[in-house]
Amino acid sequence: MNYTFDILGVSPVLEFFNHQQQVSQKATALGVEYLGTYQCTLDAFLESVETVPTQKGWDMDRAVDTVIQFWMNHPERIRYWKDRLEGAGNANVLVSRIADMPSLKAQFNSLFKEN
Repeated sequence: MNYTFDILGVSPVLEFFNHQQQVSQKATALGVEYLGTYQCTLDAFLESVETVPTQKGWDMDRAVDTVIQFWMNHPERIRYWKDRLEGAGNANVLVSRIADMPSLKAQFNSLFKEN
């Protein structure tokens, strides 16, 4: 299975928590995980990926490799988001997304159908 990883932005902790609660109540996005970290480091991202429930049937080695490849191939984006997170203050987290490709596509398609 192929995975994708991206950094989406900086969010206040409470808003991220509320989003996670809403997502957990929906069963539609089983292969999409939104992760929050207080630091913009590879270790922090890898630790957040390790919190993904194993019952999703993911190949965790490939998911972790996807994060590492993102980190190695996008240093300018990493630097940008690290600066944004540091400027936002301690009450914020850096939000990222890891997903298997079919689930992410399904989630995007469902967004278009809701409108």
